[in-house]
Amino acid sequence: MLKSSSLLLLSGLALLVTACYYDVEEELYPTLECLTDNVNYSEEILSIISTNCYSCHNAASNFGNVTLEGYAALKTRVDNGQLLKVIRHESGVSPMPKNQPQLVACDIAKIEAWVAAGAPNN
Repeated sequence: MLKSSSLLLLSGLALLVTACYYDVEEELYPTLECLTDNVNYSEEILSIISTNCYSCHNAASNFGNVTLEGYAALKTRVDNGQLLKVIRHESGVSPMPKNQPQLVACDIAKIEAWVAAGAPNN
């Protein structure tokens, strides 16, 4: 009798504790704001490109005869439309980074905003 009462009491406490627990999605998974106003080449774009592209497309490696190292080299790919096509994984181009998932949406949005602003060397 005492054993079943203890078990019943523990079950009731467990139910009470779990019934009071709640998840607030915004607290568990905060939304990080993606700021695309005034995107800066030297502080944001260069960091994204160097982190995700330079392992294959620096001046030394030059895989696929594509170098993205340096503003002028990158600007050539911006001007011919290839940069956005490959990072968006559009059809008809080899998606980049090769054999990797697409860049995070915020990084793509920053590059798109920078390109739309004329891809300034700032």
